Amino acid sequence: MVLYKLEDFEPNYRDTIEGQDIKGLGVYTQGTEEKIGTVSDVLVDEEGHFRYFVVDLGFWIFGKKVLLPVARARIDHNSDRVYTIGLTRVQAEDLPEFNERQSLDYDYEERVRGVYRQPTDNALPLEASLAQPGDYALPVEPALPLQATTPVDTTYKQPVTPQQPVTPTYNRDSYTYENEPSLYALNDQDHQTLRLYEERLVANKKRQKTGEVAIGKRVETDTARVAIPIERERVVIERVTPADAGTAASGRGADFREGEVTRIELHEETADVRKEAFLREEVRVKKVVDQETVETQETVRREELDVNSGNLPIEER
Repeated sequence: MVLYKLEDFEPNYRDTIEGQDIKGLGVYTQGTEEKIGTVSDVLVDEEGHFRYFVVDLGFWIFGKKVLLPVARARIDHNSDRVYTIGLTRVQAEDLPEFNERQSLDYDYEERVRGVYRQPTDNALPLEASLAQPGDYALPVEPALPLQATTPVDTTYKQPVTPQQPVTPTYNRDSYTYENEPSLYALNDQDHQTLRLYEERLVANKKRQKTGEVAIGKRVETDTARVAIPIERERVVIERVTPADAGTAASGRGADFREGEVTRIELHEETADVRKEAFLREEVRVKKVVDQETVETQETVRREELDVNSGNLPIEER
């Protein structure tokens, strides 16, 4: 059986407990109101069940810590105290010291349980307190190992009286905390709790799609016009009267040639238009988040304590 400190087993236990944290509460003897120590920690098993309160006795025994089984304690939240059931200062002195650096094994727990099993002047073991003089019961035999085959003779009976309580023995291989409810079972009579609930609005958000924006490109056509100045050559024939018109030409000067032709090349420019793509602009697409606050309201319920005690005195803290 492995035991864990409460904070090691559940680091966030303070977020789940109701009421004050058990750690730090004073431990007092029931009836005598004598302070024994302070709860310094809680030990739980593998399933998270409370098994021991670690009680620091340092205020009157320097630095000593002992274990208090949960069934031998009663938590009084009204006075912020833990009362021991059947534990005296003398018994606390006899308890083996709890050392956090040492592992808790069956032998150590048996030493602790052995102190609590001892009858006291004002508290008898559960089995003895229920017995009546003259009652007969089967003797409690030491538990046999699992491999033992020798049968136990239970054919005889002997009287059991409250003055002679029988201390049971247990097998280390089969022992469970349920074997001793007087040490480990919470007493419902001493630990009654009435829980009051209330409803609260828990605000949450859910993300849902409201639409979709599609961004693409399309090609549009248009007629573009451009003015291009061009040049075109043409032949201009001018007939003029020379200054020496009417003057006789010499024989050599008058050269009559039939079929003489003068050739002039004519040129003109034509429009040469081609298309070329140029970057016109750049479009950037992104999302931005706009924040706003919306309010909603609902009807919530809350339980209130209704005490009907007649004329009995009730103290509410």
